[in-house]
Amino acid sequence: MLKLRGLALALVLAVLGEMTGSVRAGEQSSLGAKLETIYLTAYDEALNRHATLKRDGTTYVSSGDIDAEWLRDAAAVMAPYIGLAANDERVKAVLRGVVARMARCILVDAYANAFLADYRVAEHKFEVDSLIYPIWFAARYWRATGDRSIFTPGVQRAFKRILVVLRDEQRHAARSRYRHPELAGGTGTQVKYTGMIWTGFRPSDDPARYQYNIPVNMFAAVALRELSAIEKTVYRNKRASENAWGLSVEIQRGVEQHGTVNLKGFGKMYAYEVDGRGHTILMDDANPPSLLSIPYFGYVSNNDSIYRATRAFVLSKRNPYFYVGKFASGIGSSHTPRGYVWPLALLMQAFTTYDDREFNRLMTYIVASDVGDHRLHESFNPNRPEAFTRRDFAWPNALYTQLIREHPQAIGP
Repeated sequence: MLKLRGLALALVLAVLGEMTGSVRAGEQSSLGAKLETIYLTAYDEALNRHATLKRDGTTYVSSGDIDAEWLRDAAAVMAPYIGLAANDERVKAVLRGVVARMARCILVDAYANAFLADYRVAEHKFEVDSLIYPIWFAARYWRATGDRSIFTPGVQRAFKRILVVLRDEQRHAARSRYRHPELAGGTGTQVKYTGMIWTGFRPSDDPARYQYNIPVNMFAAVALRELSAIEKTVYRNKRASENAWGLSVEIQRGVEQHGTVNLKGFGKMYAYEVDGRGHTILMDDANPPSLLSIPYFGYVSNNDSIYRATRAFVLSKRNPYFYVGKFASGIGSSHTPRGYVWPLALLMQAFTTYDDREFNRLMTYIVASDVGDHRLHESFNPNRPEAFTRRDFAWPNALYTQLIREHPQAIGP
């Protein structure tokens, strides 16, 4: 039976009772069973339903009900299974294949964010995080397993291509040839050099309003330090290692110099997007990397004062994408109907809290979102959870699995 962290299940039921009216005594065990069922369903989702080991030795990871592989999703969906690789050769083969396929996709087109099973481009939206997630995943796998076999010459070529593209997009106006019809004028809003990386689209796949996305650049700063270590330790390429490290430093300096604002009632906090010319947008989106997810990716800790102020903002009504409903409250996205909450954001909120009451409340929201299929969906109406988007979406299910695996105190015998 699933037991919630810190507080007894009765407290969670009391919270749920406040939202729904009352909870009958006999429902306590059924709620616990439901939490456990969601976990078991989520755990099975990615590895057995969405990941396919191909004849070429690569692993194709579909996003769910859209039969294409998003580089971001593939890395995020398979990350919870890294801990199993040391003792399970099948899992290890699947994860090695994930790294190999992402590298091949990047070499096909480093500006694309999604690919079909035959490596054709499915979407050509340049999103910086689509190049960063493969580095992050490979580094996590390597550090967890010690397995260097993933770092093939093909992967090294992909890493080299990533660095070239990121350097070009540091100076987008002068060096980039990327264009997309969904961006203003094909090139997006004008920007000033900041050291950060220009992006066309957000992690939600929606066009960026201002082209320097702060959480994406934070993620890049962290992952590029990992790439520096890989180049130095594995490939013995001092020049590439120094390039990756130097780029990380430049990005972080840009974030800290251009990515913060002082907002009345919150203090110094991070903006979501800036252009380096004085314009900012204050919001957060459900899709990681997000401002809420900053500690999850290791840019700063949960206790960092600027993060605490930022977190207070994004979980308030001052964030235009924070929604409050009868059965849940949380962050949504411009990618889905107004007012819909994303389980991805609820889970990221759980990852980044030290408050047991907040954690437990979020678990009741997860339960409330279950419409009977025991899956977490892309988004749902917090006043009417049976209204949701995407019946089969691998990412939130994988993240829920990771949350439970990384918090063993949350689950009982």
